[in-house]
Amino acid sequence: MKFTKAAQQRYRELDFKLNRARLSWRRNGFSNENEDQILASYIAELLPPDHDRTAVDIGAGDGRRWSNTYALFLNGWQGVGIEFDSRKFVSLAHAYKYFDKVFACRNRATPDNIVPLFKSYEIDKNFSVLSLDIDGNDYWVLRAILSEFRPRLIVTEINEKIPPPFRFVVKYNPNFQLRHHFFGYSISMLADLCEEFGYVILELEYNNAFLAPGELARGRGLDAKTAYARGYFDRPDRKEKFSLNFDMEAVYSLGDEEAFEFLKNFYAKFPGEFHLELSRESMAESLGADSTHE
Repeated sequence: MKFTKAAQQRYRELDFKLNRARLSWRRNGFSNENEDQILASYIAELLPPDHDRTAVDIGAGDGRRWSNTYALFLNGWQGVGIEFDSRKFVSLAHAYKYFDKVFACRNRATPDNIVPLFKSYEIDKNFSVLSLDIDGNDYWVLRAILSEFRPRLIVTEINEKIPPPFRFVVKYNPNFQLRHHFFGYSISMLADLCEEFGYVILELEYNNAFLAPGELARGRGLDAKTAYARGYFDRPDRKEKFSLNFDMEAVYSLGDEEAFEFLKNFYAKFPGEFHLELSRESMAESLGADSTHE
C-alpha cells in the first residue's frame, strides 16, 4: 500500500513537471494580450521580496485561456480562481489539479459575498495580485474588496468604449447579463475609485487597467486621460482589435456636451440600468440617490 501511494505521488509529480514544461513553451503567455507579462514586470519591480505570492482570479474562466494568473500558479504561487459558469468551472478545476495550494471556487462574485469568500480562503489583507473580469458588476465587486483588502497589484477590465471624462457604470444587478457594449465601468470611474482608496493607475493595456496602492507605486500613476490615450485610443491597431466598437467612434469627434448626449442616446435602450455623468461631483450625487451598493 505504501509503495502504491508513493508511486502515485511520483506519477503526479512527473505529470505536473511535464505539463509545466509543455506550457512553458507558450511564447505569448496565457493572457488575451500581454497582461500576464506586464503583470510579471510589475511584480518584479514593485512588490517587496517577502510578498505572499497569492493571486485571486475573479472571473477565472477555464483557468488557462486568457488568464492573467495561470503563469503565476505554474511558478508556484497559491490562490483561488472564482468562476460561476458551470462548464468553464469544470475546465478550471481540471487546470488547477496540478496545484496543491490553488483552489477552484464555483460562485457568482457579488459585492455581498466577495469579502466572506476571501476570508473563507484565508486571503491575506495585503495579498499580492487580484485579477477581476466578470463582464458586468466589476465596479461594485472591486469597491467591496477595497473596503477590506489592499491587494498590491490589480488587473481589472474596463469598458474601453467610453473615454474620459465620462463616468459610466452599470447599476448593480445580481442577475446581470452582458449585452452589446453594455457592461462594466469607464476608466474615469475607475480613476475616481482609485483616488478614493489610495490607488493609482499604472497603465492601460487596451481594456485592462493595472493598479497599485500609492505607497507601492513609487511616484508612478497616470491620470485617466493619459492612460486611456496611451493604452487604448492612440494604439495603431485599436480599430483592428476592437472592430466591433465602430458604432462608438463618433464619440471621439464630439465636444464633451455633444458626446455626453450621444452616450445617453446610445444607452437609452437600457433605461434605469446605468449611471452616466460628466463630473465626479454629479456622479457622486447620482450614486447617492441610488445607494443600494454604494
